[in-house]
Amino acid sequence: MAIPVNSKVVKSVELYRWRATAWRLDMWPFAGMYGAWLVMSAPQLDPTDSGIILGCIVLSHILTWLFTAWSVDFRCFMHAEKVRDVHLADVCKVVPAKFSGSKEVVPLHQRKISPGEKLNGFRDGSQLLTSKQSGSPAPSATQAGEEIGFEFRKQQFIYSEEENKFFKLDYPNKEPFGTYSKLTGYGSETRAQVAMEKWGRNIFEFPQPTFGNLMKEHCMEPFFVFQVFCVGLWCLDDYWYYSVFTLLMLILFESTVVKSRLKTLQELRRVRVDSQTLMVHRGGKWMKLSGMDLLPGDVVSIGRPTGQGSEERTVPADMLLIAGSAIANEALLTGESTPQWKGSIVGREPGDRLSIRRDKNHVLFGGTKILQHTPDKTGSLKAPDGGCLAVVLRTGFETSQGKLMRTILFSTERVTANNWESGLFICFLVVFALIAAGYVLKKGLDDPNRSKYKLFLNCSLIITSVIPPELPMELSIAVNTSLIALAKKGIYCTEPFRIPFAGKVDVCCFDKTGTLTSDDMEFRGVVVLSESLELEADSSKFSNPTVQALASCHALVFVDNKLVGDPLEKAALKGVDWSYTADEKAIPRKGSAPPVQIMARHHFASHLKRMSVVTRIDENFFCFVKGAPETIQERLTEVYPGYVEAYKQFTRQGSRVIALAYKRLPEMTVGDARSLDREEVETGLSFAGFAVFACPLRHDSATVLKELKESSHDLVMITGDQALTACHVAAQVHIITRSALILTPHADESNEDTFNWISPDEKVKLPYKKEEVLDISNEYDLCVAGDGLGMLQRTHALEIVIPVTKVFARVAPDQKELILTTLKAVGRTALMCGDGTNDVGALKQAHVGVALLNAIPPVKAANASSSTNTEPGSATLAPSATTPSTGQVNKAKRSKSAIAGPSGIAGAVQSGASSSGAVTRPVKVGLPTGQQNPGKTSPTGQGGPGSKPLTPAELQKLKLKKMMDELNEEGDGRSAPTVKLGDASMAAPFTAKHSSVRPTTDIIRQGRSTLVTTLQMFKILGLNCLATAYVLSVMHLDGVKLGDMQATISGVFTAAFFLFISHARPLNTLSAQRPHPNIFSPYVILSLLGQFAIHITFLVTVVNGAKKYMPEECIEPDSEFTPNLVNTVSYMSNMMIQVATFAVNYIGHPFNQSIRENKPFYFALTSAAIFFTALLSDLFRSLNDWLRLVPLPQPYGRQVLGYAAAMVAGCYLWEHSLRWVFPPPSPTKPRQRRRAVSKPLESKKRD
Repeated sequence: MAIPVNSKVVKSVELYRWRATAWRLDMWPFAGMYGAWLVMSAPQLDPTDSGIILGCIVLSHILTWLFTAWSVDFRCFMHAEKVRDVHLADVCKVVPAKFSGSKEVVPLHQRKISPGEKLNGFRDGSQLLTSKQSGSPAPSATQAGEEIGFEFRKQQFIYSEEENKFFKLDYPNKEPFGTYSKLTGYGSETRAQVAMEKWGRNIFEFPQPTFGNLMKEHCMEPFFVFQVFCVGLWCLDDYWYYSVFTLLMLILFESTVVKSRLKTLQELRRVRVDSQTLMVHRGGKWMKLSGMDLLPGDVVSIGRPTGQGSEERTVPADMLLIAGSAIANEALLTGESTPQWKGSIVGREPGDRLSIRRDKNHVLFGGTKILQHTPDKTGSLKAPDGGCLAVVLRTGFETSQGKLMRTILFSTERVTANNWESGLFICFLVVFALIAAGYVLKKGLDDPNRSKYKLFLNCSLIITSVIPPELPMELSIAVNTSLIALAKKGIYCTEPFRIPFAGKVDVCCFDKTGTLTSDDMEFRGVVVLSESLELEADSSKFSNPTVQALASCHALVFVDNKLVGDPLEKAALKGVDWSYTADEKAIPRKGSAPPVQIMARHHFASHLKRMSVVTRIDENFFCFVKGAPETIQERLTEVYPGYVEAYKQFTRQGSRVIALAYKRLPEMTVGDARSLDREEVETGLSFAGFAVFACPLRHDSATVLKELKESSHDLVMITGDQALTACHVAAQVHIITRSALILTPHADESNEDTFNWISPDEKVKLPYKKEEVLDISNEYDLCVAGDGLGMLQRTHALEIVIPVTKVFARVAPDQKELILTTLKAVGRTALMCGDGTNDVGALKQAHVGVALLNAIPPVKAANASSSTNTEPGSATLAPSATTPSTGQVNKAKRSKSAIAGPSGIAGAVQSGASSSGAVTRPVKVGLPTGQQNPGKTSPTGQGGPGSKPLTPAELQKLKLKKMMDELNEEGDGRSAPTVKLGDASMAAPFTAKHSSVRPTTDIIRQGRSTLVTTLQMFKILGLNCLATAYVLSVMHLDGVKLGDMQATISGVFTAAFFLFISHARPLNTLSAQRPHPNIFSPYVILSLLGQFAIHITFLVTVVNGAKKYMPEECIEPDSEFTPNLVNTVSYMSNMMIQVATFAVNYIGHPFNQSIRENKPFYFALTSAAIFFTALLSDLFRSLNDWLRLVPLPQPYGRQVLGYAAAMVAGCYLWEHSLRWVFPPPSPTKPRQRRRAVSKPLESKKRD
């Protein structure tokens, strides 16, 4: 009986108890067989027959043992028995959720629960050991105070007796804020020890296998075992050269794969919790502890060390700030250099529960870096080192950094060559082999003089001959060729066998911000409704409240004398021509306006969609607020007519619109102003205008997406931006080509599942009905927002709506993942292109995930950038090691917040602007952890404080040189690069060092090329194996046999041809025609059968013709190989068939180079034709003697050449006729579903 698990990753578990070794099903049955053989067969049968029976038993035993290693279900069946009671079980079989990996058997562990831990709730306000969190009942203690659980992929699950269910090990991360405020840490070492037993140490531990262990694992794979078995059979049949040649190739190939895998695992092991020392409050006093000894519930002092040369401190675990504030660089988690302001929970309602997703502005996440901190000196508990006070929430693999590691390691099964299609194709070939082996067996048993050993060996060789042992190797050659080609374009792949999936892609999904659009933010102006709806770009005409709001209502701060901030806020400050100083004062550059002193900030919160500041201007206090227009609207004392229409008008144009508001405060003291409640500050406001910002498209986004659309791909946008903005950008890049409809909640909030389809201009409005979605999608392009996805999930309509939706807006990272898993569930092959680690789930779930990182700039661009003068006070970024090679330089990537507004402090803003005035996003690719320090770059030649001897140009060259050294570490690029934590590429199969989406077309072109190459390899291997089966069966009975050297030369020829066809380059343009996606299609099967029939006819004809010239010879089937005319003709015919198979089944245009354009393959074919002509003509007698070929009588030699030409022509005509009859999938056409719906829809439209 399966026990459910309360987890998104695990579906259920089944309980098992190990059998005693003697009673396992792979032990006692075979012991009985061996005993029976010893008693019955050995004494009574002759040694040969007895040995064959023993060999069959041993082979069955070995296969049974191997299947226990290959199949989890089979292992449980053979080695264990199912139990219902968790107390009787030793292990459990974990069944993961869909798209979450494969089954595993893991041991159950038991832990004694201390008396204090059994109590629910809090005893003295300092313990969080047994807190019962909302939505997650605390697992109960089982018999004798034991806790039973298991670990699966670095997550702990605990059994609940009452629920009869496994729950994730709970952490104290959902408690009321009042509980955290009162915490003072663990009261005693005993309590800390109990917590240590429950949660373990704060470390990333996963086993690092040795080369020998990994090699053993690879050698246990089914294909490798089978390959070695084939080699053994060939050795028994005296093919020593051929066997050794094949075995060496296998070992070399597997060793290369193991070495590459080992290097990747070693790189991942470098990610660890810093062994820094922190001050921790335990037992009523402060003590120094290593970061690896932190426990959930600890109260710690965290901050950046002070003093000359101090560096940012890495946060060792997820922590909640309870006193003080900090600025943290979360580039590791978000993929964006966007330092975030983190404030304490002071002021939050004590009864409100913590939600890490909603309250992330209070949480310091593990692995991020603290750039700056401000301690709170007013609390009762003070840190001795002047740090901020924080409560540890999660440790180890449960931290945000640990979750990212888990995603990388375990999220989806790795795509390998041993897929189900390969297995089915082999089963198809095995049918023919069994027929041939049955024929040989019947004929052999009819002849009493034949050796039973030789007969058994021959039948085994026939069956194994149709399973090409070189299949994984040949597929790897094709894939590795693509890897090298992509690496030359700056695209790296960590899961090489996903490349053929790129050729099957039929839907391409794109993130918007930073992917399709640039990171640059441009301030366009302000709309003040009291005057008109026109956009005013001249800042001198702005009202005082408008200017002051733009200049002061922001989250800009100074870090190491550098101004850091959101690019949007930087653009606004520059647009009004004000500057900002380190003492939190906004000052106009021109004119005599009074400065604005910031007294208090209420930072942006995604659930509030706004931020505010309390300021002092002269002796008066003002508050300024900005946020989403719909949010600010609710807080205005007066809403101007046209308010909604104004912001929607600019949003439809693709602009980001921020509403500005202000309020004059009554007279009060500075202390009162600083302590004002946020709700009081942000109500009763006066409107100050709409600030309008533009985020331009990348220069080639529209071109690339148009090419993808014209090459039979559906295009989808998935973004966190507002729906109207997303629809406007989607129309610019050809994602939307018809009128759009947006799924919008009904104004009546009584029913949360009532939605309407509304056009951006609100002229079309249709009620949402699940059964009409497909009809509406035939006439309109659909857009669904995050709240709409929630409704679709509740009403089980995801699989109906998502496949026909073009734009997804306002989606959270987990909703991006949901979209991709739904597309996969309905059978679509999806590509996802993004650039931030908030896309990590979607990138991992997509068949082809492409992470964009900024490219390495040329040295000239770096010098030009560093020499450009900047305005005093304007915030620009230091030269980065990763900027676009085109010379376009990107701004620090803004955070993709839930609204069109600031989400925190943006990338470290430093000196060194480009000539275009844009700024660079410092994505840290290839830099060691210790050097990823965005706040420590030296200033430019402006001579600011902290200048270092190195100029920016020299610093840039050093960074560039170091990066190139690391990227070139692999030599020729044959191995996948090792990527660093913090890049989106850590969870994406493909990593592109580009800022544009052009790599998606490169990957698809290479994928299509690899797909057609793989398809033709399957056909060629299949035809060769079928011909081999015929030679070993029917022709072997007639005495036809190949020499050892002949077999070796044949193998070398085959490997060389495979190498040449795998090096075919894809064409530069994507065709509208897609390749055949599957092996099992009428085209492939009919092609195989037809060509096989022509080959057999050719073989039979030439061999029968040869027999006429040697009627006096009597050939024994099991005799040793001796050169004769039949053997010679058979060998040469086989070689001709092999070459013809390569030539006929080669697939060139419209995907790859043609045969003539693929020069190596063309020359190889020409050389093969000359070679066979020379052999048949007996021009080089010594060569024929070395190959043990006898001279062919004339004119029979010329007849063989004529038959060969006819065979090639017949195969060519058959193959190309089938290509004409069964063309590949046609370009995507508008979906024709159900009925024409234009008239019914027209009747539903209303203004």
